[in-house]
Amino acid sequence: MATDAWQHARDSALALWRRVHPDRVPAVEAELAEVRAEVIAAREEGDAQAEGDLAADWQRRLRRLLRDDPSLESELRRVLDEELNPLLAPAEQVRIGQVQMNATASGHARVYQAGGNQTIREA
Repeated sequence: MATDAWQHARDSALALWRRVHPDRVPAVEAELAEVRAEVIAAREEGDAQAEGDLAADWQRRLRRLLRDDPSLESELRRVLDEELNPLLAPAEQVRIGQVQMNATASGHARVYQAGGNQTIREA
């Protein structure tokens, strides 16, 4: 991770925690430093699984934050969309988003929906 991008991401995450749980900021700050070192090591080793696991851990933390206080949704969305997502490489930005699909079928109709790749094989 580039130093400037990492610093900005770290500062954004800490600002969110400072507003929500100021008492937890020192622990979150230490955890962010630790996870940065783990991400760097995973990238150097080409260990995409470890890097994905670290990302999943922070996704769980953010989900718990929202679960505990659903009123944070708009603030978290703003931090993700305006502060953190722009720091990602363009190829990584497309992974972040929201998909909502609705379909109605009647009679003999078929509906195929996918939020990503889809393969349909009919016999």
